[in-house]
Amino acid sequence: MKLKPVDKISGIAPNDFIRDYLKKGQPVIIKDFISPKSACWDKWSYDYFKEIAGSEVISVYGKEEESQDRAASAPIGKMTFGEYLDLIQREPTELRLFLFDLLKLRPELKKDVIYNDVTGGKVLQWLPYMFFGGEGSATRNHFDIDMSHVFISQFQGVKKIWVFPNSQSDLMYKLPYNFHGIANLKTSSVDEYPALKFLDGYEAEIHPGETLYMPAGWWHYIQYATEGYSISVRALPSSFSEKLKGARNLFITRYFDDTMRKIFKGRWFDYKIQMAKARANRAIKKYK
Repeated sequence: MKLKPVDKISGIAPNDFIRDYLKKGQPVIIKDFISPKSACWDKWSYDYFKEIAGSEVISVYGKEEESQDRAASAPIGKMTFGEYLDLIQREPTELRLFLFDLLKLRPELKKDVIYNDVTGGKVLQWLPYMFFGGEGSATRNHFDIDMSHVFISQFQGVKKIWVFPNSQSDLMYKLPYNFHGIANLKTSSVDEYPALKFLDGYEAEIHPGETLYMPAGWWHYIQYATEGYSISVRALPSSFSEKLKGARNLFITRYFDDTMRKIFKGRWFDYKIQMAKARANRAIKKYK
């Protein structure tokens, strides 16, 4: 597996960003996507979050390897938001908050974030999601079901993110009718998953104030180098084919997979694993 560092930029005009990154599908770290004038930088803290929403009961997510047979991982438990924040501050943990809606629970927080929309108005600022994780936690390798462009901004702690173009899906051992691969990019053996040797992507390390732009359909493996949290906003896919694929994923593919899993149970998952490995083996021949 080859990983190149992601370039960092700041002060870029929308026309230049669209030409050099959005249209080319080129990942980049933007140092000023969240304006330094935003109130969040002085106002937000774990103590502040506990004060305004600490009693909210939230669902927590663990190792995603345990949900490989389905498109979306199921939560493994519940606790209060305050208890979770205390946990990640106290010790490393694999527990994460996924697509957390703190900004919906406390909509006044949206006013604390000022976006420097380098897309010229394409970013869906009204649809932000927060992601929290403990030190050492990670997501499975996946691409987003709706095929949107993603801007993930770090507010606390450090994240390391490996990204790969969608064209390398077969090398990822992508499961048919799903949006993730069965191989763990960090721990899986290349003896068991030899196609991983041919992956060619990027490594981004984002710190508070930095935003990683991930082009539509790109794979990403997110690792929490420290505890922390981020906000993700999206922009709709650029091309008609990406929009069509995203709509098909949302309204057809995932429901078809759920139905087949309910009917055939483990046999359906076994079939998908066989197909993922067969496609990876065919992909290997193209690189040799």
